[in-house]
Amino acid sequence: MADEAILEPDLPIIDPHHHLWDLRPLIAAFPQPRHPFIETLTHSAYYTFDQLLADARGGHNVVATVYMECGAFYRANAEPAMKPVGEVEFVNGIAAQGASGLYGNFRPCAAIIGHADLQLGDAARPVLEALAQAGNGRFRGIRHQGAWDANPDVLGPPFHAPPELYLSDKFREGFRHLGELGLTFDAWLLEPQLGDVLSLARAFPDQPICLDHCGTPLGTASYHGRLHERFDGWRSMIRQIAECPNVTIKLGGLAMSFCGLPEQGPMAGLSSETLAAMWRPYIETCIEAFGPERAMFESNYPVDKWGASYTVLWNAFKRLAHDASESDKRALFAGTAARFYGIEDMLP
Repeated sequence: MADEAILEPDLPIIDPHHHLWDLRPLIAAFPQPRHPFIETLTHSAYYTFDQLLADARGGHNVVATVYMECGAFYRANAEPAMKPVGEVEFVNGIAAQGASGLYGNFRPCAAIIGHADLQLGDAARPVLEALAQAGNGRFRGIRHQGAWDANPDVLGPPFHAPPELYLSDKFREGFRHLGELGLTFDAWLLEPQLGDVLSLARAFPDQPICLDHCGTPLGTASYHGRLHERFDGWRSMIRQIAECPNVTIKLGGLAMSFCGLPEQGPMAGLSSETLAAMWRPYIETCIEAFGPERAMFESNYPVDKWGASYTVLWNAFKRLAHDASESDKRALFAGTAARFYGIEDMLP
């Protein structure tokens, strides 16, 4: 299906969650038949700045983006703990390209979220300091994903987080350094694990935490066909997490193959109207629980390419926010992201 006409083309957007990578060597290592997530990546195995530029400048008014760690471009010869510094070095170069003004007012990777292994405990601090130095003023925090399920078919082979990562003493020993250094934390885990991020948020009430991808409801593998029966439990946890004022939520990620919203992909060809209807119960629950000042729409590109093109994705979000006030729209599409990631100067 061809891309749709742009809805509300003047609405400023800060895309607070995207990746840049070259996964071709990784994908080649997985034999057929591939897990649906790996199959997703085969269609976006090489997502470059040029591709981001084409998507972000394809009609929606994307004024800036936030880069989210994804294990890309690690230092080959560094000690294991320091390898992720290479990713921030790489992305800072992309941000510098954008800051030159060569591409107009668009500011890609205006904030950078890297990765440090918080299971190092206190030894994570020098890694965090090295990341900050590599970011040249753009580094804002880290993501240490904790996604896990007892059924390995749910996530597939790329993910190796241990169960209850966010509850472990060693992880929390490393986690406390984020607050001391004024850094944010992005949490990615799955719907059955939401109690773990609730516990973490309560244990560190002053630490800014962003829950990625609406808490990742599951509709794949052993969860296939169970979205409806698990919705009330997911909603209850979202409401409890929203009671923690230090937590913000990202509205997106629902087009991932994990969620089954839609089941088919890649770039399923569904209209923004169809996708908005499919996602509405989740998006509206999150906005109702957190409020526009603690919620932000995200592309999660190119992962969410499974379900929609960049144009259609943002059209779906605009349909979901159609009845919101202008101030609430400003928060949901740009203001909350700008404040959480410290890039208020990117707002027009």
